[in-house]
Parts: sequence; structure tokens; C-alpha cells
Amino acid sequence: MAALTLHPDRLLPADPGVRSIARRLYEQVAGSAIISPHGHVDPRLILDDEPFADPASLFIQPDHYVTRLLHAGGVSLTALGVGEGPLSSERSREAWRLFCANWHLLRGTPVRFWFESSLADVFGVDQRPSAGNADTLYDLISERLASPEFRPRALLSRFNIEFLATTDDPADDLAAHRALRDDPAVATRIAPTFRPDRYLEIGRAGWPSTVKELHGDTGDYAGYIAALEERRRWFVSQGAVSADHGHFDAGTEPLEVSEAERIYRSALAGTVTPAEATAFRRHMIFEMARMSCDDGLVMTVHPGIWRNHHPDTLAGFGPDTGHDIPVQVEMTAALQPLLERFGTHPNLHLVLFTVDPDVYSREIAPMAGFYPAVYAGAPWWFLDNPSEIRRFQHAVTEIAGFSRMSGFIDDTRAFCSIPARHDMSRRLDAGFLAELVATHRLDEDEALETLTALVTTQPREVFKL
Repeated sequence: MAALTLHPDRLLPADPGVRSIARRLYEQVAGSAIISPHGHVDPRLILDDEPFADPASLFIQPDHYVTRLLHAGGVSLTALGVGEGPLSSERSREAWRLFCANWHLLRGTPVRFWFESSLADVFGVDQRPSAGNADTLYDLISERLASPEFRPRALLSRFNIEFLATTDDPADDLAAHRALRDDPAVATRIAPTFRPDRYLEIGRAGWPSTVKELHGDTGDYAGYIAALEERRRWFVSQGAVSADHGHFDAGTEPLEVSEAERIYRSALAGTVTPAEATAFRRHMIFEMARMSCDDGLVMTVHPGIWRNHHPDTLAGFGPDTGHDIPVQVEMTAALQPLLERFGTHPNLHLVLFTVDPDVYSREIAPMAGFYPAVYAGAPWWFLDNPSEIRRFQHAVTEIAGFSRMSGFIDDTRAFCSIPARHDMSRRLDAGFLAELVATHRLDEDEALETLTALVTTQPREVFKL
């Protein structure tokens, strides 16, 4: 079997002189605590601290980065257990065999880097996955998962995660978060994130029933606004630091109150048009910014995704199963109404993400380079790969500077990939800064100070930790 080895200089620059600088920089931050202000790990995973069931449920089922690549290569989502609960032992082992047999499909992707780091660093795997050793690896990982050192809380401590944000529905009672906050055995700060998308998309099927899940009187527009404000205050009281928004576009045009009230009534009656629903959602993103100025929640915005692009997959497996596809997005005009009103407000931190790489240099960086409220979010989702991260480093830094960056965002449900994703970012940042040192644009002490800030102080400041 081929060996699985992690080269100590992976992702560092190829030029020996620049690599030696990058290595020195990286070594200074490699062991720094992880700050993860945007992710999707279920807080109940940490609260319950139950052993992970098996390798498939840990590595494959929850990770749409993995399942979409396997699906594209001809592996059915049913065989991988996507959208299901725990699999039987036989089905779990078969899903793992499929993954190992198709390991070649990950070549050249960041998923390969994350997986190799997780397998080798976390579980001590020293063989490259293949059809021939799938059962051996399955048994090895299963044995380790059964030991106390590999339960969620032990891994949380081992990964040195200082702060971990989850993603939560506004109607959630956040009981798991309260229990974790009050548990002295959990040293990591685990915070909820206010994610109101489904309450703002009034044109979606079933929305009148959805909105009833909010607390308070939502029978009219004023009650709806009051309920959202109340739920945001509740989240803040439970430790939330941000509100997260992911819609099709970045529009923020406010409506007259009378028009918002009229559209809201139409939505409750089930007669709202698509154009009205879009106008209302854009108005509500403007309102979310107003509320952030009042309650202090950092506002993260990541538009430009066609959710559930394949209807049959949505029907069979549910959302977040690998078939969300990027679309072109425009931000300069779309965000102008919001920034005109709130772009210099001292209480607003607006972190902008995109999956359209040109938008970072053309729109986000110039806005972050002027508006005190705006920060450039890290390359996200389809862009969280080495080539696009390097492109981002050059494009955004030269326009807005390092101080206008958010710090790294891992955006993952795959718990064991968190340290691997942050390690990738640290290596790439060290390499970029080493290039600036080698070309005499920075002194090495400045490069180290900048790298340390990107890993530690920058995300704390941007997310008000």
C-alpha cells in the first residue's frame, strides 16, 4: 500500500529562499489557538459528547465537499448515506469502501489536503486510502473512535479551539448553548449565530407557517419586526456575536413602511409575487443592518449561491447535500443603500464573502478600503482552495491592506477538518508574507506581526470577541 505522508513544507513556496522565510513564520503560529467565528458544527455534538459512530458518519455523511466530488464521479448519494441518520454497520463500511476506492477523485482539491491532515495528524493513518486497504483503515479509525481520547470534547481540547461559532435558527431555544456555557469541563467558548434566512424569504412555500415559529406577535409587519429584534436580543444574551445572511443576491434597497406592510400581508395571505418577495427580502437585509447597529451583532453576508440547483436531489436527500452552485453576483450597487446609511456607523461590522473571485478585487476590497464598517471575508466555499486564496491575498491586500481582512473562516460541518482547514490558511498566509519579505516589501518582523494578527487578534477584533 502507498504510504500517506505529510511533508512539513506542504503548501509553502517552492523557492528555497522564500520557503525558509515562510517556514520560520509558519512555525510561530502553527500551534496558536483556533478561532472559528463561522461554522456549522452542531452544538449538541459537544454537549452530548457521545463517541462518533463510525468513519463514514464522521468523515463522509456530513461533508458535502466530499460527497459532491464522489457523486460527480458516479457514486450515488444513497450509497454514501447522505441525508440519513446513523447507518447500519454494513452500510457504513460500504460507504467507506466507496470513498477509499475513489480516493483519486480528490486529487488536486483542498479536500485531499484536509483529509490527509485529518487522517494522519488526528488518527495516525499512515497508508493512502484505496480499495485494498479500506477495511483496514475502517477498523483502525473505528477502534480509535471508541476510545475516550477521540470523543468530541477531547478532540475539541486537542484541536486547541478557543472559540467556535455554530449556526442557529432564530426560533431555537439555545438550550444546548446554555448547558455548554455552564459546564466547567468545556473550556472552549461556543457561541450561537443568528441565521434568519428562512424568515426573510417570504416567497418560499410554507412561509406563513414558518414565520409563526418566531416568538411574539407576527400577525402584522410591526409584530414581525419586533419579534426579530427580540430574538436577536435573546441570541446576544446567550453569547451570540454575529448574524449570518446567505441569499441569492446582495440587494439592500429599503422600502417605505407602508409598502413593506402591504407585501407582508400578501405573503401571509399566500399571494405575494416573486418580485415582491425579492424586494421585501432586500428591504429586510437593510433592516438587519439597522438592527446590527442597535444590538452589535456582526453582520456576515455571503450572497451568490443558487441553492438546491438539482430538484431531484433536494427531493431525495434534502438541502445542503452538495448541489448548491455559484452564480455571478454584484455588490457595489447592491450594498450602496445599506452603506450610505450605515457604512460609517461605529457599531456595524459588515463582513462580505463571495464565491465570485473577481468581486473580491473589483468590489469588496475597494469597499473595505473605504468604509470603516466593511471587512473582506476570507475566501469561502468554492474559493477556499490554495490557488484562490493566493489570488485573494494579492488582490485584496494591495487594495485594502491586511487590517481589513476578517481572518480565516472554516465554514464546516466536518468537525475533524477544522484544524486542517486553519492549518492550510496559516501555511498559505506564511508563504504570501514570505514573498513580501523576499521582495523587500516587508521586514520579517512585520511579516510575523501581520501573520500573528491574521490568526489571533484580527478575528477577535472583527467579530468583537
